[in-house]
Amino acid sequence: MKRRSLIKAFTLSASIAAMGLSWSIQAAETIKVGILHSLSGTMAISETSLKDMALMTIEQINAKGGVNGKLLEPVVVDPASNWPLFAEKGRQLLTQDKVAVVFGCWTSVSRKSVLPVFEELNGLLFYPVQYEGEEMSPNVFYTGAAPNQQAIPAVEYLMSEDGGAAKRYFLLGTDYVYPRTTNKILRAFLHSKGVADKDIEEVYTPFGHSDYQTIVANIKKFSAGGKTAVISTVNGDSNVPFYKELANQGLKATDVPVVAFSVGEEELRGIDTTPLVGHLAAWNYFESVDNPVNSQFVADWKAYAKAKNLPGADKAVTNDPMEATYVGIHMWAQAAEKAKSTDVDKVRAALAGQTFKAPSGYTLTMDKTNHHLHKPVMIGEIQDDGQFNVVWETEQPLRAQPWSPFIPGNDKRPDYAVKGN
Repeated sequence: MKRRSLIKAFTLSASIAAMGLSWSIQAAETIKVGILHSLSGTMAISETSLKDMALMTIEQINAKGGVNGKLLEPVVVDPASNWPLFAEKGRQLLTQDKVAVVFGCWTSVSRKSVLPVFEELNGLLFYPVQYEGEEMSPNVFYTGAAPNQQAIPAVEYLMSEDGGAAKRYFLLGTDYVYPRTTNKILRAFLHSKGVADKDIEEVYTPFGHSDYQTIVANIKKFSAGGKTAVISTVNGDSNVPFYKELANQGLKATDVPVVAFSVGEEELRGIDTTPLVGHLAAWNYFESVDNPVNSQFVADWKAYAKAKNLPGADKAVTNDPMEATYVGIHMWAQAAEKAKSTDVDKVRAALAGQTFKAPSGYTLTMDKTNHHLHKPVMIGEIQDDGQFNVVWETEQPLRAQPWSPFIPGNDKRPDYAVKGN
């Protein structure tokens, strides 16, 4: 090869190599963050807003310089309310997209689906929704409530004079692990308070169920036997026909109060809530709580929804799992800054004891051993504008009990995260 051709070839090779290096550096300048929520199917009514809240939070963190000097790059996938697909999408995020962390899932069946993948690949999942407990993985941080941070206090309230002094309990849920395990815990709790099996009814419906005419009629019949409350663990878009049927049959909160564990401001957006006034929900946050942090949080969300032209932006609302998503992303970012790394093992260690001033008005702490947030408990009454009036709350955040004392053998479980637990 002539000297001139050799020089040209060398120059071209060097340029290509430099371009490749530049692209590699550019790619390395962002931190990929996975968002694993159903954007279609029966759970889209609840999960889409969590995806949008994650994107808003990431945008806000990036506006302040990102994490460790790098911008966060969201990678959004849609597991489409298909539980095995959650595992496939989770594996894709970890192995192909190389994300540093994943924020996602709503139902426990979706979390159970992805859990083996995250433990196998040592991924990190932040799970933002209340659940049944009975799990404590080193690869999951739980920013939603355990049963003692939602279900148990809600039933204690229903038993109280302020809550109506219920004597009979109709447990209605979607047929999967969260409602069944939660109701197993609640049945044992009710037994411990002297409630007999004849005063407890337990009914389950499939995901996407839409005909609640017979069930609501049976609730009315059951309530003829004494002061009754309904404890609802119905999930997804089935809540809309359930609440509409309550209204159709004139079942008011003054007759039979319903306390829901999976219904918040977002689920009520598409319903005329006037007939539902007085029915209850138990959460760890409501949009209506009055404090400066929440005022800013709500204002930011409404502005973001409008700027991004999100569906229903003119009636944008916040809810508990959205707040838990927001808190989780900020806590992960704080831990990554503390660790000066996004390495899973280093971030996991740095998360222990992290605190964050949350929109709930409380400073929340990530427990040093059990991977759960210490959370306040609030019970709210539905108002005619679809918001909630808080009628009861704890004085301070409660430490989670992932292993319920109402399930035999749990007293022997370790109080720290172990694979396969």
